[in-house]
Amino acid sequence: MIMGRIEARVLAGLTLAALVASGIAPYDRLTWVLETLPVMVGLPLLLATHRRFPLTPLVVRLLFVHGLILMLGGHYTYARVPLGFWAQDAFDLARNHYDRLGHLAQGFVPAMLAREILLRQTPLRPGGWLFLLTTSVILAFSACYEFIEWGTALAIGAEADAFLATQGDEWDTQWDMFLALVGAMTAQFTLARAHDRQLGGFGRRTDG
Repeated sequence: MIMGRIEARVLAGLTLAALVASGIAPYDRLTWVLETLPVMVGLPLLLATHRRFPLTPLVVRLLFVHGLILMLGGHYTYARVPLGFWAQDAFDLARNHYDRLGHLAQGFVPAMLAREILLRQTPLRPGGWLFLLTTSVILAFSACYEFIEWGTALAIGAEADAFLATQGDEWDTQWDMFLALVGAMTAQFTLARAHDRQLGGFGRRTDG
């Protein structure tokens, strides 16, 4: 199943509008740049490749939602997102957990993108090996992201605090990678069948 042109244009336009809005008076400009960089790179890349390698509607919609999560976190910084404060008060939490949502999405959404690329560009078929390799890709991606955060902290020092969003949690890195793992596995358990049906429109066999 290939996404219609109108929906694709609407999502691209909404993403660009949200990016511009998120960049208006952000809490910390450097953090905004660092957090929204995947959107700044990803949107042009998707537009440049959409004819040669169009993604399924499911993956495109997930990428759109993930972009919104990143842009909201970039505007406020993850430790100061109002939605996180609401949840903190409502559930009597010890901290703002919006960054946890961000890392769950960091596993959930890229897992479906990785799954699609693996199914369309390699001999893999749905099954245990695909599940394992998709999960491994996301864990590797999450670990690399933590390396980026570490390198940023070393390079710019205290100015990276808002980007790191550890909020005093010494296990923040481990939590981030664990949530990415949970997100990757949950995405595959819940969306694999729907994803396979949409992939049928690209002429790939998905019956195992």
